Amino acid sequence: MRTTIRDIMQMKKRGQSIPMLTSYDYTSAKLVEAAGVPIILVGDSLGQVVLGYGSTIPVTLDEMLHHTKAVVRGTSRALVVTDLPFMTYHLDDKQALHSAGRCLQEGGAQAVKLEGGAVMAPTARRLTQNGIPVMGHLGLTPQSVNQLGGYRVQGKSRDEADRLMSDAVALEEAGAFCLVLELVVEPVARAITERLTIPTIGIGAGPSCDGQVQVLHDMLGLYTDFVPKHAKLYADLAGVIRSAVEQYVHEVQEHEFPTAKESFGMEPAGR
Repeated sequence: MRTTIRDIMQMKKRGQSIPMLTSYDYTSAKLVEAAGVPIILVGDSLGQVVLGYGSTIPVTLDEMLHHTKAVVRGTSRALVVTDLPFMTYHLDDKQALHSAGRCLQEGGAQAVKLEGGAVMAPTARRLTQNGIPVMGHLGLTPQSVNQLGGYRVQGKSRDEADRLMSDAVALEEAGAFCLVLELVVEPVARAITERLTIPTIGIGAGPSCDGQVQVLHDMLGLYTDFVPKHAKLYADLAGVIRSAVEQYVHEVQEHEFPTAKESFGMEPAGR
């Protein structure tokens, strides 16, 4: 049975920290779930780490659905949350319901994530009223990177801190079951976490959040174009893969692979 949004909210009440990771395909989703991660985010970060875009902005809903389906096929216990990509939920409630509905009905996700604070609260309310669980996202919101003027830490000034708190409360009141805080200064993230009854999931927001999320490709050292300060390298798989491929190239060129062990023969005569 899959983890539910109620399970996630109960984890906060019990004081149990919530680990969340991104995943974008069947194989990695199986591995992440087997390691005990209760929430898998099919993030629009796939635009950068999988599709090679310069930001999350070019990611389409069809691309999100394609990867969500793969993650859902690779899991049976984790709560799968899908990002609503840029400009797929901003026009009106009808557009938001259509996009989010496709994520659940076609993609198989159990919840969606949207970026934005009080301005998006009515959208979050409309979705939850129609049976679509919503995870909010505040702080650095990558879809608004052009408006924010780059990938800047949020909440440094009193005005920014007050706005983030107001936005967090508005999303909780709108029915969001959880809230991602990205690149938010630690004191503000702590204050929001203490104020809300729903869990906060931090990414570059310090240790006081109710849980943490990382991009899988960052923590495994697979994405080498840029390594965020908030990412901890748990493995250097880029190095492992490169070394393995170099060994393969060498063995093919030196006629060391394949051998008889990797080859097939004919059946004996008369059979």
